[in-house]
Amino acid sequence: MNIIEFLQNHTSTEISTKKADLEKHSKDTSLFQVMPIAVVFPKNSKEISELVKAISELKENGEDVSLTGRSGGSDMTGGPLTKSIVLSTTKYMKNFSIDTEKQLAVVEPGVFYRDFEKSADKADLVYPAFPASKSLCAWGGMVMNNCAGEKTLRYGQTREHVERLKMILSDGNEYMFGPLTESELFEKMNRNNFEGDLYRKVYDLVDENYGVIQKAKPKVSKNSAGYALWRVWDKEKKIFDMSQLFTGSQGTLGMMTEANVRLIKKGKHESMIAIFLPSWGKLPSLVNKILPFEPESLETFDDATMKLGIRFMPEIAKKVGVSLFAFLWQFLPEAFITLRMLAFPKLVILVQLVEEKEDVLNKKIKDIEKVLKKEKVLSRTLREKRERDKYWVMRRESFNLLRQKVKGKRTAPFIEDFCVLPEDIPQFLPELLKILKEAGIKANIAGHAGNGNFHIIPLMDLTDEKERAKIVPTADKIYDLVISYSGSITAEHNDGIIRTPYLKQQFGDDMYHLFEEVKRIFDPQGIFNPKKKIGGTKADIINNMY
Repeated sequence: MNIIEFLQNHTSTEISTKKADLEKHSKDTSLFQVMPIAVVFPKNSKEISELVKAISELKENGEDVSLTGRSGGSDMTGGPLTKSIVLSTTKYMKNFSIDTEKQLAVVEPGVFYRDFEKSADKADLVYPAFPASKSLCAWGGMVMNNCAGEKTLRYGQTREHVERLKMILSDGNEYMFGPLTESELFEKMNRNNFEGDLYRKVYDLVDENYGVIQKAKPKVSKNSAGYALWRVWDKEKKIFDMSQLFTGSQGTLGMMTEANVRLIKKGKHESMIAIFLPSWGKLPSLVNKILPFEPESLETFDDATMKLGIRFMPEIAKKVGVSLFAFLWQFLPEAFITLRMLAFPKLVILVQLVEEKEDVLNKKIKDIEKVLKKEKVLSRTLREKRERDKYWVMRRESFNLLRQKVKGKRTAPFIEDFCVLPEDIPQFLPELLKILKEAGIKANIAGHAGNGNFHIIPLMDLTDEKERAKIVPTADKIYDLVISYSGSITAEHNDGIIRTPYLKQQFGDDMYHLFEEVKRIFDPQGIFNPKKKIGGTKADIINNMY
């Protein structure tokens, strides 16, 4: 049976097998390239429903075919890559609305965050879990990856802000999922249909295995690994919420068509304190001393990232919207700090403070400055937006600069998103750096220090087989280390091709079997994004690298 012809005859969706479309959708920002057989561009949920039903029929006839959702393509894990059919949402499914009074937004999966942000900004609203890739990403990936970013320290990850989700499931029908009271849950379970069957099976799964699930819940404040079964059934509050299961599921259980998300009001007054450290040693104690002041963000980046910013200052100045000379002039105080330190800072910490009342902000600044003076570390308080922006652009754009500008080597994001308890950083980090040094891998380090979430981006020549051969053994050692510290192998980037093989190691056999059962309940035919979350192997990592 010709799969493309069948889809053309059984759906009204735009289908492309053009070389340019296939190549564009064969890559994200990961290590991988996987060529699909076709790309489909649905205009609405009706067309997605047709696609799912058609794929289901093909599966029943023995065809090896599946559907993998894709939005902005900024994923770093290979999550939206497939050898079968890519469902691309950013061409048509770009509708959104914002209720300024209720501080709620309704978004389709193809909405680019950069477009959404402009409208939210006009209403003095912000979605607080936006990622560093906010200029590239779209809402489908944001929700399905449970994204997070610089404001997560105060406001939490995407799953904290999802109200409801519309999903098309394996029967081809669209359902709304959100928090249910116990009586509402039992009403759903009593339905004699596909939806009722789902609720019965998931309730039985989480209720009967409640102890195992709660024990497996990661101890760190950020996690996007696995399926968040511990978020589905709150026995104390008697709330059952399957939207929490879909958030972060990487499109493996169904296809998102719409999300209702909460926004927050922008703080009226903000400032930043940039802290310059000669080593990583003081980081944990400073983090623990600053956290009680409830900063909105507590970010870090290393000297390699700072030097990268200096190297590509023309590009950063353009992003900030100032001339190169003006931008260089803004860094004059940092130059004097470097002279006082007699060395380039090994680490920069950015403490972002945002408050409704100016006097509250000023008091926090003074109190933190006292702490820093007592700790004998150098810092700058940046009250002007243009001075803060230079750091945020450098922090947010570091990966893109590495990916686009460094010749002869590529960014190799394969250990780039672990999370450990902040108090474990002094012991953990030297062990991590030792593994990288022994493997001969140089890397840039940036991250969210307040959560203990770091992004390590190695630069490697992946045309060299010896370099490629380092990927899996190094990942093995680093994930062993992360798990030994009760951390998470992925805080916000999710599993995809690169981390699915490590999920059993992260959660243990019992929990992994529950993940397998979740996949069977929602997707018994394997329609949605196969070999992500469940079934992926280390051979997939090796075979799909380019």
